[in-house]
Amino acid sequence: MARSSKLLVLGLLVALPACFHATVHTGLPAGTAVVRENWASGWLWGLVPPPPVSTLAQCPSGVSKVETVHSFLNMLVAGLTGGIYEPMSIKATCASGGRAALPGAPEIKVGDDATQEQIIDAFQRAGDLSVASGQPVYVRF
Repeated sequence: MARSSKLLVLGLLVALPACFHATVHTGLPAGTAVVRENWASGWLWGLVPPPPVSTLAQCPSGVSKVETVHSFLNMLVAGLTGGIYEPMSIKATCASGGRAALPGAPEIKVGDDATQEQIIDAFQRAGDLSVASGQPVYVRF
């Protein structure tokens, strides 16, 4: 009995300080501006995620990288609330400029005032061209 208690305590000491860290790279070159949301509020064991981080004003060229972190302190709070409140930290690194694209990839341009039929037609043409050429086709608005 004493041995199993020691193993349980040792397992908890190893598992509890663990953190969760996920990173998403968009392919855009990283800039210097960073948008942080510390203690972003998620609810019900993560079933209700935190609200989106607004980066449009700070990142006019888009986002290069997004990182989400559940730190030890975040996980401790989640454990104390029984998972009802699930805080996390979110960090978005702004892009330095430009858009992700393959050089020489075909592009179909759609005007800003395009009708729904014109937009559907543009995507159908892009799909057909992509199948025929075997490469991505970009639809730009």
